Formats: sequence, C-alpha cells, structure tokens
Amino acid sequence: MWAWALLPVTLAVFGTIGMWAVYAIAVSNNTVNITEEFPFISTCGSYNPQSCLFSQICNICCVLALWIVTIRFQQVRDLGSGSHLNTAGLVLGFISSIGISILGNFQVQYIGVHLFGALMAFVLGLVYFWIQAWLSYYSPPPNDRKWVVPVRIVLCSLCTCLVICMFVLYKTGFRSEAAICEWALVMCCFALFAIFAAEFRHIDCHKLTVQNKERKSSSDANGVWTIQEIH
Repeated sequence: MWAWALLPVTLAVFGTIGMWAVYAIAVSNNTVNITEEFPFISTCGSYNPQSCLFSQICNICCVLALWIVTIRFQQVRDLGSGSHLNTAGLVLGFISSIGISILGNFQVQYIGVHLFGALMAFVLGLVYFWIQAWLSYYSPPPNDRKWVVPVRIVLCSLCTCLVICMFVLYKTGFRSEAAICEWALVMCCFALFAIFAAEFRHIDCHKLTVQNKERKSSSDANGVWTIQEIH
C-alpha cells in the first residue's frame, strides 16, 4: 500500500523545502550575509522571524522521524532479522529524532544544548542509518528493491565523510566550507529517510493492538505492533 511510502517522502520533502525556506528568509532580511561567509543552518534559524519557522520544522520532522523509526523497527522484526541490532537501532533512532527537536528549539544562543542536540541528531542518526544498512545487507529485499542496499551504503559513507570534513574544517577555521558540508549532510540524511519509501510501500497495514499478557501467543510475545507486508 503506497500510503505508508508517503511518510518518509513527506519527511524528506518537507524538511528539505523547510530548511531552504529558512535560508531564503535569512538572506532576504539580511540576518546573514552570504558575501562574507556561507551560513550554517542553525545560524540562518537563529533570528526572528525565521527562528520560529525553524523550530516548527524541526518539531514536525522529529515527530515524523519517530513514526518512521517505529514502523521500520517492527518491519525488520517481523522479517525475523537482527533482533538485538534492530532494538539498538530503535533506541538510537528515537534519541536522534529527539535531537532534531532539541537543536531546533535551543538555538545557537544556547550553544551547549544546541550542540548536544546536533550531536544526537547527526552522529547518533548516522549510526542508526549504518545499522539500517547492515540490516538491509543481511536481509536482502525482493528483486524490485535490490538498489536499496547499495544506495543506502553509499549515502551512509558520504554522510560519514561529510561529518568528518565538517568538524575538521570548522576546527581549522574554514567556516564556509564546514557550513557547506553541514548542508550537504542534512540533505543526505533526508535522502536516507526517503529511501524507506521503497520498503514501506509493501506494508499492507500498521496498527496498534493491546493484548492481555496471558492471551499473547508465543509468536507475538515481544510486542504489540502488527505489520503485514506484501512481497
């Protein structure tokens, strides 16, 4: 059912348009000067009125990411793949998603909290996507989704390089270059979320059921989420 495939696509499209909208507003009202240096995303979103928009975009992306992470966890579990690694991915996905909200609501005026949120969102988020790449590699998708594994690995590798380059360039004083790496990193992260659409489009239903403990069957003793997948 294509409805669930729209969820990761919505996050990717909404987040991408939202970030560039914040940039456009910041440039148009001269709160950033791109002739001096290319701005970081958080710098663009630190001034009114775009700071309000930036916070709301991050909050909405946080909610969508939490939803996607939950569905992906149950999808992988129902396929019988990597129980402990899948659980670790769920935890990291939740933490990194909350980090998106933290960095959006505590902006550069509260630099310590903002950087902590960025660390949660980017670094732990990158670990989460590497886990998804691992799970995809050892649980190959059907023939119509064979491209998912190599694309996910390439994007994860690119994100890793961008994170390293961003920190090195920032520490060595190349702020504009570091900011470009940050923008590229965020766009790649949105692309990684969008890839889930290829896997979510085969989900037939997604529902929450509450069962009495004594009524749970042994095959469904570990959770309450139910996902049916059509191959």
